[in-house]
Amino acid sequence: MSTTPPSRAPSSTDPRPGVHTGTGTDTGAGAAAPPADDGPLAFWRALGPRGRRAFGGAFGGYALDSYDYFTLPLSMVALAAYFDLDSGQTGLITTVTLVVSAVGGAVAGVVADRIGRVKALLITVVTYAVFTVACGFAPSYETLLLFRALQGLGFGGEWAVGAILVAEYASARHRGRTLGAIQSSWAVGWGLSVVVYTLVFSFAGDDLAWRVMFWTGALPALLVLWVRSRVHDAPEAAAARRENKGKGSFAAIFRPGTAREPGLLRTTVFAGLLSTGVQGGYYTLATWVPTYLKSDRGLSVVGTGSYLTFLISGAFIGYLTGGYLTDRLGRRRNIWLFSVLSAVCVLAYTHIPDGANTLLLILGFPLGFCMSAIFSGFGSYLSELYPTAVRGAGQGFTYNTGRAVGAVFPTLVGYLADSWGVGGALVFGALGYGLAALALLGLPETRGKELR
Repeated sequence: MSTTPPSRAPSSTDPRPGVHTGTGTDTGAGAAAPPADDGPLAFWRALGPRGRRAFGGAFGGYALDSYDYFTLPLSMVALAAYFDLDSGQTGLITTVTLVVSAVGGAVAGVVADRIGRVKALLITVVTYAVFTVACGFAPSYETLLLFRALQGLGFGGEWAVGAILVAEYASARHRGRTLGAIQSSWAVGWGLSVVVYTLVFSFAGDDLAWRVMFWTGALPALLVLWVRSRVHDAPEAAAARRENKGKGSFAAIFRPGTAREPGLLRTTVFAGLLSTGVQGGYYTLATWVPTYLKSDRGLSVVGTGSYLTFLISGAFIGYLTGGYLTDRLGRRRNIWLFSVLSAVCVLAYTHIPDGANTLLLILGFPLGFCMSAIFSGFGSYLSELYPTAVRGAGQGFTYNTGRAVGAVFPTLVGYLADSWGVGGALVFGALGYGLAALALLGLPETRGKELR
């Protein structure tokens, strides 16, 4: 029999569908259990056993999503030499991936609203794994473009579906930190890809090494087996979704407001612009920094890996720090702060004088930190902007449309690199962060909002 006074119940429970605070059920201590918001791992305790398994599935899926994505930028110099490509053609491979990912992400969001988050997550992971491996067998540039486009279908959907799955388990108090921790898995996958790149390109010739990199994209198959047996949708959120007849509707997220009902059109437009700015800046850097280090700065394979280690270390800490700050400062303030800082870091990083490679190494850390901390609030913010019935459609569409439109930035850098140099062209990434800061003017603050 619980000894917790009735008047204190609201402090240990959360009426939002899918929340499992873990209070009492994990410790059996009732009122004696520590408060759910104490300590750096409070977000983990608050998830409960089922939420933690969902966290593990989403974390692993996004890390491997990142790994499969970075097989391309890391192999880009070898690919360009093998297929005799210019900078514009190599940039187009990334653009095709990101543009098609918009379709995949939007469709995956609707599928997640209609058949469930976990089933949709499995579909996306299998899709990006299969076609990443297929890229390693591409006999021509055109075939590589096709396989990379198909890989984008799964790549685009995984993050949105996984973020929603975990958001519906997380408490409102800790949602930013929880989704920030999920976002940090991108740095884990990125780091793993750099380790494999360094090993593969050190022991195999470039003509074979780029193929081996893509073949290692089969790793997500192991995650699929675990997710199928251990991870489930948040029960209350799944029930709320089933009861709503308008679930998974694109029409709903574009419905204008009326005097009686606010509508979601304004939210969708400005959330799409926000996503475009952030991802335009991010993918410009993620795509071209490895090439910049090798071509403009003259670093070797091992040297490039070492410099990227600083960048990735900063990214990992930035994701975790940004998740904490998005709960403390609010979603809008956190994104605005790191939009400004990211733009400053891009300009500083690309204007380091020749020969000052030690400074280049050091500045990689704050660059990675800022460009990643801005993402930490995305999972929680987009989830909170949409109701349960259309959360998948809204988050999948806005995040991935931003990714597709933002994909213009890497291509633009590719075409400008021939005349400006990669470093000079990279400054366009700063424009994306400026757009993100402006888009916040049309969106509300959602910190502490319950998901229903």
